[in-house]
Amino acid sequence: MAPRRRSDLPAKVCPVCGRPFHWRHKWARDWDQVRYCSERCRRGARAAAVAGVAAAATDPPAPSGRSAHRRPRP
Repeated sequence: MAPRRRSDLPAKVCPVCGRPFHWRHKWARDWDQVRYCSERCRRGARAAAVAGVAAAATDPPAPSGRSAHRRPRP
C-alpha cells in the first residue's frame, strides 16, 4: 500500500492559532472531537476562557483601533 499524501487527508483549522492541521493516526478514533492542533493551543484556549470570564466582568472593552493583546512599543 502506497503512503498517503498530506493533501489527501482530512484537515481542520485550529480555533486558537488559526492554522490548518491534518489528520493523524493517533486521532483516528476521535477525529470528530479533535478541535486544537496541539496541546499548547488546547491549554491556551482553556486559560483564555478562564481569564476571559474573569476579565469580562472587570475590564472595560478594548479600544476599537487596536487589539487588546498587543503590547505598546517602547
